[in-house]
Amino acid sequence: MLGQLIRFGIAGGISTVIYSAVYLPLTAWVFRGAHAVYAVPFAFAVAVTAGFFLHSRWSFKGHNSRDSSAVQQAKFVSVQASGMALNAVITWIGTALLGYPAWVPLLPAVLLATVFTFILNRWLVFA
Repeated sequence: MLGQLIRFGIAGGISTVIYSAVYLPLTAWVFRGAHAVYAVPFAFAVAVTAGFFLHSRWSFKGHNSRDSSAVQQAKFVSVQASGMALNAVITWIGTALLGYPAWVPLLPAVLLATVFTFILNRWLVFA
């Protein structure tokens, strides 16, 4: 499991860079201030696409996956949707309620969503 956690962290880091590369420009030019939460679904969609391939082919490679590819993809998207919801709530609290710049809630949102989705991916998607 330690190896999976390390690989998940690396793949998650790559996904986080992708997420940030979409989220930060959107919050700078399109969804400013309290509207930063609207950038979350767009950034997540791009990051999840890359994340599925990274996690299924590398992070959890060979980890007892018994589901068909379509079932596994549906589970992965469901887990990521719950991570996106968590991320959106943290972003909304940070920007709309507390008035922080859009980049401030990025770190706690990504960290909490990473831990949350690792647990669900390990025991639900790639079980």
